[in-house]
Amino acid sequence: MTASFSEERSAEIVAGSFADTTDPRLKQVLTSLVSHLHAFVKDVELTETEWQHAIDFLTAVGHKCDDTRQEFVLLSDVLGVSMLVDAINHRAQADSTDSTVLGPFHLVDSPPRELGDDISLDGLGDACVFAGRVRSADGTPLPGAQVDVWQANGAGFYDVQQPDLQPERNLRGLFTTDTEGRFWLRTVVPRYYPIPDDGPVGTLLNATGRHPNRPAHIHVIAGAEGHFPVTTHVFVEGSPYLDSDAVFGVKESLIRPVTDVDDVKLATHYGTENPFRLIEFDIVLDTRQ
Repeated sequence: MTASFSEERSAEIVAGSFADTTDPRLKQVLTSLVSHLHAFVKDVELTETEWQHAIDFLTAVGHKCDDTRQEFVLLSDVLGVSMLVDAINHRAQADSTDSTVLGPFHLVDSPPRELGDDISLDGLGDACVFAGRVRSADGTPLPGAQVDVWQANGAGFYDVQQPDLQPERNLRGLFTTDTEGRFWLRTVVPRYYPIPDDGPVGTLLNATGRHPNRPAHIHVIAGAEGHFPVTTHVFVEGSPYLDSDAVFGVKESLIRPVTDVDDVKLATHYGTENPFRLIEFDIVLDTRQ
C-alpha cells in the first residue's frame, strides 16, 4: 500500500510509485525529476495561485506550437536548457568545431544544391559568399561531407515565418563537399533578429526585463561518414547582441568577420561578381570512437 502523502516525504513517496518501472533509464530520470521538482516547490513555497499560473503558462506554450513554430524549444532556449543539454552531450568532442543550439526553425528539409548555388531566393540582404572546408580532427579533408545551411533573410525572418512572402525553402541548402572537402555558396549577410516574442515566451522575457534578440548568424549542420555530426552557428563579427544572445548560443570560437574581397579569379571560382563579401568557416569533425 502506498504510504500516506506528506510534505516531508512527498518526493520519496512519489518516487516509490516508480518501483516497478522496467526501463532503468526512465526510472532514473523520473525519480530525479520528482526529487528536484518537489525540492523546488518546497524551496519557493509555491502558492496555489502561482501553481495555476504555471499550468496556464505551459498550456499557452503548447497552444502556440504548430507546424512552423515550436514554442517549447523557444522556452528551453531562453532558460538555457538547450545549451546545457548541448554542453553535456558534447564534452568528448573537444577537438571538433564547437556546437550550439539547433534553434526552432529547422522544421523542413533543406533542398540539395550544387556548390556555388545562391540560396537567397528573395535577394533580401547584402550579397555574400559563405565558404569553408570540412576536415577530420587530424587535418584530413573530408570529401563528400554534407553541409546543411539555413538562415533568416535580410529582414530577420525565416521562410517558415513568412510563407506568403518568402519563396519556399528560401535561404536553405544541403551541400556536398568537393574532393578537397571544400564547400561554397552564395547567400546574404545574416542580420540580427528577435526570436518570436508574441507568445508566452515573449511574455516571460518581458516580465524579466530581457530582450528577445539574437546576434546575426548562419546555422550549419555538418556530417561525414565515420564522424560525429556537429550542429553549430557562424556568428557575424561585430553584430549586436553577441554578448547577450537571448538563447545563450554564442561561443567565441564561432565568430567570423565578413571580409571585403577584390579578387577576380576567386570571384569567378565562387560564381559571383567582383569585388564581393566573404564569410569563411572551416568545420572540424571528430571521428567515432
